[in-house]
Amino acid sequence: MKNITKLIIAVVSGDDSSKVARALTKSDFRVTKLATTGGFLMAGNTTFLVGVEEGEVEEVLEILRKNSKTRKQMVPTSASYGVGMFSSTPIEVQVGGATVFIVNVERFETL
Repeated sequence: MKNITKLIIAVVSGDDSSKVARALTKSDFRVTKLATTGGFLMAGNTTFLVGVEEGEVEEVLEILRKNSKTRKQMVPTSASYGVGMFSSTPIEVQVGGATVFIVNVERFETL
């Protein structure tokens, strides 16, 4: 049994989710996937939970880097100019990639 010392929490764009999941499982990492929604664009994400030994952290980070790329996307914004008057001006935002948290695991048990 592995000595789990780190928990990697990776929030990945829904567009990259399948590639990340395949790459992690192909490299024999045990992964829990959670469907999540981001706050800014209200876009679908996947949050991956990966318990690893300390020496495996960089390998997981490299898999995330290779399989979750940032990209630019145009999204509409709405501005109100009085009663019933709206203008929709698209703006360019960065989407995709991964937001990763790495936390120490105090205790790990399989029950």
